[in-house]
Amino acid sequence: MFELNLFDFGVVAFCAFLLGISKSGIKGIATLIVTGFALVYGAKNSTGILMPLLLVGDVFAITYYKRYVDWSYIIKLIPWMVLGVLIGVIGGSYISDDLFKYGMAVIILFSVGLMYLMENKKEKNIPRNLIFVSSMGTLAGFTTMVGNLAGVFSNIYFLAMRIPKNTFIGTAAWLFFVINSFKIPFHIWSWGTINEASILKSLELVPFVILGLVVGVILVKKINDNTFRKLILFLTAFGGILILFN
Repeated sequence: MFELNLFDFGVVAFCAFLLGISKSGIKGIATLIVTGFALVYGAKNSTGILMPLLLVGDVFAITYYKRYVDWSYIIKLIPWMVLGVLIGVIGGSYISDDLFKYGMAVIILFSVGLMYLMENKKEKNIPRNLIFVSSMGTLAGFTTMVGNLAGVFSNIYFLAMRIPKNTFIGTAAWLFFVINSFKIPFHIWSWGTINEASILKSLELVPFVILGLVVGVILVKKINDNTFRKLILFLTAFGGILILFN
């Protein structure tokens, strides 16, 4: 199970490296990471292999950015994200692997479109009312369960709050550490996507995550990410199409 050729291993190793960079604070590449894992391991199985790697990145992020966290935003989002996770657990338990794959592809392409609109929108004012918070939180919870793709919606929420860069990173780190920890039992006992075989695959990729974390810390203060983000949007959209037709 999960036996990979050299090319496929290179793909997921590179995506694990990108995961480390992402958890260091360079946002906007989560969809590319998820796409790579889904193409190699399959849409649903990939979610379980990614989970331990995400937690490795989360632990680093909450440690490195421990001075920059605003719990008021987390308290507002967590109940809605938990609701979204539970909806995702129930939905993901009853749909076929093919439907799961198509659903992930649609979420990826929708996320890319949403990120593109947010990047190019001249007017940055976004509503901050309860409907906005509940919808962003629920969508973030649902998409993090079915595809580890909550970043788009949480980013929109934090953008609306206009919080400083480091607070953005530190608060998001704690938010996802809490919610990813909450998801673990469902992956083990409900979906069965975390098991002995998946754990072994995750452990093989941990060094690449750590390498990405180190590189990300260096890059986060220096990188001009305008062109980079456009490239990621293109590659992510392409990956979503590949999943759809794979």
